[in-house]
Amino acid sequence: MAYIKYKELTRYFNFQKEVSASSLPKYVKDYISDGEKILSSYITKKDYGIFTDKKILLFDQQSLIGSKEIHTIYYGSISTFTISFRLNMVDMIIYLDSGYPLRLRFVNLSSEDKTKLRILYREMSEMIALNYNN
Repeated sequence: MAYIKYKELTRYFNFQKEVSASSLPKYVKDYISDGEKILSSYITKKDYGIFTDKKILLFDQQSLIGSKEIHTIYYGSISTFTISFRLNMVDMIIYLDSGYPLRLRFVNLSSEDKTKLRILYREMSEMIALNYNN
């Protein structure tokens, strides 16, 4: 499970495919600031994960109760993170300053998809380093 400041975020994010920024719904784009660059965006069956040059946005749609939670994780709140490659999936575990881990899983990946995640991991590392150096 993932927690932010002692609150359960969600049980799982199993992102199934990358989606282009142009195909994101308007309500998702509304949370991207002017001048903010989208690095990657992924979708589960119902949730979105957006990685920008400033933050990670997680759209957690809870269909049973009809609610939608939007979580913003700024790179400055990440203390460390790791990426783990498996046969056709990748786990990214992000440890927040609160001490809690956030697990993002990417499933059904090709070699090209894994390469894109390596690049995203490197870009995120650079953003986190910039936040610690400032």
